[in-house]
Amino acid sequence: MTAKLDANGPVHTQIMELESRITSLQNELDSTTPTSLIRKNADPTSWLPRAPARHNLAGHRNPVTSVAFHPVFSVLASGAEDSTIKIWDWEMGELEQTVKGHTKAVLDVDFGGPKAAILLASCSSDLTIKLWDPANEYKNIRTLTGHDHSVSAVRFIPSAAGEYLVSASRDKTLRIWEVATGYCIKTIQGHADWIRDVSPSFDGRWLLSAGNDQTARLWDASTAEHKATFIGHEHVIECGVFASPAAYPYLAQIAGIKKPPPATSSAEFIATGSRDKTIRLWDVRGTLLKTLTGHDNWVRGLVFHPGGKYLLSASDDKTIRCWDLTQDGRCVKTVEDAHSHFVSCIRWAPAPAKELPVNGEPKLNGTPNKDAAKVNVRCVIATGSVDMSVRVFAS
Repeated sequence: MTAKLDANGPVHTQIMELESRITSLQNELDSTTPTSLIRKNADPTSWLPRAPARHNLAGHRNPVTSVAFHPVFSVLASGAEDSTIKIWDWEMGELEQTVKGHTKAVLDVDFGGPKAAILLASCSSDLTIKLWDPANEYKNIRTLTGHDHSVSAVRFIPSAAGEYLVSASRDKTLRIWEVATGYCIKTIQGHADWIRDVSPSFDGRWLLSAGNDQTARLWDASTAEHKATFIGHEHVIECGVFASPAAYPYLAQIAGIKKPPPATSSAEFIATGSRDKTIRLWDVRGTLLKTLTGHDNWVRGLVFHPGGKYLLSASDDKTIRCWDLTQDGRCVKTVEDAHSHFVSCIRWAPAPAKELPVNGEPKLNGTPNKDAAKVNVRCVIATGSVDMSVRVFAS
């Protein structure tokens, strides 16, 4: 005669308890990174995004192509193939406004310009770049024309006066524009095909462009002189970014350099992401330092962690991956199903402003805690996707 295991007996209860304990420990493991076995919110320089997103912002009727944070207020702009720009409050997770004016897909958005009068720039398949005034209900104050094909990327060039803008186009050129007048003051040629992305260095001295000719190129922003070419990817390069100085000590180690470059130097290392599914790390002379593999589809967006220790990537494999530069670029975290379709773009929220602006118009970003202010990292990321949504990941 066999003894029946009592479903409410001590053994069964123990198994249940052990199982739930295993689950909770596994969850704890899953949400830590090797460099920081500390709980979330402890150190902003080690914070990494985790699912689920804090906000899922739905409203676009076609794939989202781009996202951009306002430098001061808790405002996020998204551009989409539905030819609109949507303005969201990323703290509340609410739609504030839909900005219309482009006649075809909006391919990129960026906030910037003069500090006292921040503007929103957008570019489109309709061949134009538009400037919108956030202080006046996002009225279209200027339309910049001159490109002969889709304008894929637009960025304000950082400077005290914020007087210039750079754009990249399918017409194989970069153009530099004067914000105040809308005049094109320089056309930069050199790429052999569609330029997908352009990114300025933090001081506005250098420009990094990349595209369908499978190269990335470095330019002097003031002279338009070509400084270096980055060759090695085996498919279209979708994105390129300058490493932030906070990452120099870790990238110097990967490069085998004893002494990291000074933090004042704005162009030392770059990262590129490609349809060949890889991310490549380079020094600014064009030497390949490291190839990061792990994504199962096109790499569409890159952003260096403001703390310097990580590089984050967004991909058509629907994930965000976090690469630890202190561990030779090892992938230490994957946010699976960051979206339900291709992730097209990723941006990091700017650090909280050191002083509060005088005009208290829209509400200011959440006040950072004392520790965050020291490092000045805001633990907020936004992504956009072909699933037509924008997601905000925050601590």
